[in-house]
Amino acid sequence: MKRALLLLAMFALAAPAHADLTHKISSSVQLTVDAAASQATRLGSTYSVSGNNVSATLGGLTAPASATDAATMNAGTYSQTTDGSAFSFSETFNGGDAIPTGTTVSSGVVGTLPAFGSVTTTAGGVAGSLGGSIDSAGTMSLTAGGAGTSATGQFVSEITIR
Repeated sequence: MKRALLLLAMFALAAPAHADLTHKISSSVQLTVDAAASQATRLGSTYSVSGNNVSATLGGLTAPASATDAATMNAGTYSQTTDGSAFSFSETFNGGDAIPTGTTVSSGVVGTLPAFGSVTTTAGGVAGSLGGSIDSAGTMSLTAGGAGTSATGQFVSEITIR
C-alpha cells in the first residue's frame, strides 16, 4: 500500500507536459494573362550635304505644317565649280515619322500598329480555358490557357512542435 501511495505521490508531483503543436495550411493559385503592348520611337527628319569643288544653294528641311507632320526636304541646287576638275558631292535626307492616329487594342489583339521608325509590338495573351483550383485535401487542378498565359498553384502544409 505504501508503495502505491509513493507511486501516486510521484505522479502527482510530476509537472505536466506543455508541448505546443501548430499546424498551418495555405494554398494559392495565380493565373496570369500577358497584356498587349507597343513601344514606339518617333524618328525625326534629317538632312545633310557635303561636297568639294561644288557651288551650291544649300537645301535643308522645311518645317511641317502641323505638330503631327514630319519635316520635308527642301532640295538645293548644285553645280560643279570648275568643269573637268575632280569633285565630290553627297546629299542625304531621311524623312521623319508623322504621328499616326494611334494603336488600338481589342480583346488582347493589336489591330492597328503604329507607323514609326522603330516599333516593338507584342500581342496580348488569350485566356481561353485558363483556370485553377485547390481543394481542402491539397489536390491541384490547373488548366492551360492560350498563348501568353501562365498558371501557378501552391499548397503548403507546415507542422511545428515545440
